[in-house]
Amino acid sequence: MGSHLSIEDQVRTTAPRHWFGVMLLGIIAIPLILGGARLVSLAGSSYYAIAGIWLAATAIMLWRRPPVGYAMYGVFLVGTLGWSLAEVGLDPWGLNARLLAPLIVAGMLAVGPAWRCFGGLRTSAALGLLVVMLVVAYVWLVQDPAAERLDGPLPAAGPASEWSAVDGDGQGGKFTPLAQITPANVASLRVAWTYRTGDLPSPIDAGTLWTQEATPIQIGTTLYLCTSHSQVHAIDAETGRRKWVFNPQSRPGWVSLRACRGVAYYKTPGATGSCAERIVSPIGDARLVALDAQTGKICPGFGQDGYINQLDGLGSVRPGYYYTASAPVVIDSKVVVNSSVLDGAESNGPSGVIRAYDAVTGKLAWAWDMGAPARTGAPPPGQSYTRGTPNSWPPMTVDDQLNQVYVPLGNATPDFFGGLRRPDLERFRDALVALDAATGRPRWSFQTTRHDLWDHDLPAQPTLVDLQIGGGKVPALVQPTKRGELFVLDRRTGKPLKQVAERPAPKGALPGDFTSPTQPYSIGIPSFAGPDLTEARMWGMTPLDQLWCRIRFRELRYEGQFTPPTVGGSLIYPGNAGLFSWGGIAIDRVRGLLIANTTHTPFVSTAIPRRQADAMGLDHPTNSPRASSAARGGESTTKGGDTFGYPQIGAPYAAQTVPFLSPLS
Repeated sequence: MGSHLSIEDQVRTTAPRHWFGVMLLGIIAIPLILGGARLVSLAGSSYYAIAGIWLAATAIMLWRRPPVGYAMYGVFLVGTLGWSLAEVGLDPWGLNARLLAPLIVAGMLAVGPAWRCFGGLRTSAALGLLVVMLVVAYVWLVQDPAAERLDGPLPAAGPASEWSAVDGDGQGGKFTPLAQITPANVASLRVAWTYRTGDLPSPIDAGTLWTQEATPIQIGTTLYLCTSHSQVHAIDAETGRRKWVFNPQSRPGWVSLRACRGVAYYKTPGATGSCAERIVSPIGDARLVALDAQTGKICPGFGQDGYINQLDGLGSVRPGYYYTASAPVVIDSKVVVNSSVLDGAESNGPSGVIRAYDAVTGKLAWAWDMGAPARTGAPPPGQSYTRGTPNSWPPMTVDDQLNQVYVPLGNATPDFFGGLRRPDLERFRDALVALDAATGRPRWSFQTTRHDLWDHDLPAQPTLVDLQIGGGKVPALVQPTKRGELFVLDRRTGKPLKQVAERPAPKGALPGDFTSPTQPYSIGIPSFAGPDLTEARMWGMTPLDQLWCRIRFRELRYEGQFTPPTVGGSLIYPGNAGLFSWGGIAIDRVRGLLIANTTHTPFVSTAIPRRQADAMGLDHPTNSPRASSAARGGESTTKGGDTFGYPQIGAPYAAQTVPFLSPLS
């Protein structure tokens, strides 16, 4: 007679088949136990330590009694599911980070040996049904509950219009009434033409950031855009053929950001001939040029031989410390220009002066120097515009109705230490300022962050919109911030139209500095930042890197928004890259919709004492603080993103900011 073995006996005789499961669970269990113990010591979740111990026991049972081991892994899955639902509910991203990897491991364990333990074909069918159910459940979970179908008639097509400024009309709306493209025909769109500028990174770009950021403008049937090397291209909008190109040959060494976000257009009333229509474009080495819109030739009557040197009146400026990337704006026959001052380089950087030039002659019309409010022209010989003031680097917005220019200001260097700042300039940091287009004098200002220690510049232009309030239309604007707040203001007065409240902010600044006791929050409109971070909100591709993020979260100082920088490292969210960036928002004025694109990346901000910073090589400014680590023999980028080093010369601390990302991201 033949012998008959039970399923359990058969599995015992084929124990080597289970080595894979034993080794897999053992490898996973060890970091879970060690990392979980570290997390518990930091007052974090105990799940990972418990899960590691359970998986270690499961691995042992897989070797000794496989059916029991597989059953124990099933208990682990059920327990992990319950813990996941308790932490994140039905949030698909949160469940994905917690459940996907354990389910993949379950599938790997279920192949071969597990089937032998529990009946083969029946298990296979059950497992297939389970997988189908999980896929259906996952697809259902990832549906966006906020997404709505646009029912009802679309607005009627508006008249043919131009795109005369990088934001459409200079008012920040980024909206066109044209309705040729509809949900019914969008699937039929095909590429009509492709245009290549030929402007690519070159050896002269070493140590600089290179990026293509321009939005073309459309005047008639011509598109105009600028490139990273400040070339200006005119393109036939119908055919994509080049009409002309202008290359200013920017000075090497004077450019720290290879980017140009757009050009401006001006038509002289009643004029004909050369330069009656002109394109005014920024050049990365701090110059401004005016070109004939038809031919691309320089307008010689503008400035000095067609150029304006924006370094005039600034005093001593290191190469690469001052540049303009955003397009100028045109209002009241003037070209208004802002500028960017290199972040975090030194405590007495160049002025953030805002200047307006006659659009035809290029003569200085006015200058707003916030440190010298009584003066509206150039500084006297031998003097300069006030150094160390906040600057405005994103696009600006014009209001022809009120004859105002809205200037979104940022911080002033050094960005991450405020103990050396002039008290009289504090109110302009991270403030939106309305300037009289005729005189350059400020009419009002509204501050969005007090005593900024986080580089929370206003990153984008405000968008103008008329709101129905109290039975009438009120001229308003919406200002996005790096913090993810949207402030809605009366653009006549700067007073909030949606409630703004002051809330207590964390204390504990670096020695020699201070924090503001409160910070403003927009209460009348939802914040895009969402709630403060918690350990449960840490994300990872697998439970292992999520555990790493949880440990790091517990190790860093974090007390919500406005946690001040520390020597040991502070978690900053929203980070200095911002939720909103220079692209800002768009408003569909027909439907009354606001469309926003945000980035949610926390940063780790670390203050480096001066002596230690000097030893690291951060003892003098560099043309690109983003590449300072590379210039000192380190890496300018990490696996998790860019490392930003800021020398902050003149301050007792240098600074470093690093994106807070999973090691597997």
